[in-house]
Amino acid sequence: MGFEQYHEPAGELPAEVRTFARMCANLTEEAEAIGWYEQRLSLEQDPVARSIMENSQVEEYKHFSMQLEFLLRAKPVWREIARGVLFRDGDIAANASAAEHAVESGGADGGTGRRAGAPDPGTSLGIGSLKEGLG
Repeated sequence: MGFEQYHEPAGELPAEVRTFARMCANLTEEAEAIGWYEQRLSLEQDPVARSIMENSQVEEYKHFSMQLEFLLRAKPVWREIARGVLFRDGDIAANASAAEHAVESGGADGGTGRRAGAPDPGTSLGIGSLKEGLG
């Protein structure tokens, strides 16, 4: 029996590639479900039905997020690019281009082992100077 998520013979694919393909398919299905709930919620007038659908949609958010995290852990390059795009202010496309460039030029951490934009652990936050003023 064939599956649409495989573009190569499934029997020739390693188990980890088949798992990755399944998780990609799951992610797509969760995104579709989120969209379906969004459409239904935009039209539903019954407050009890809305509440149930909203709860269901939140579950889909959770499922989507867990599956995305699994995939990002499986692909470090994808994770690094996502770190440069997700939860950042500013222009999304510009952030994506910068993240891609950082990965292509040797990694978003610039060879330091730290995430781009993360504070340097050797940098003082000034807590010591605050403590001195308390004594």
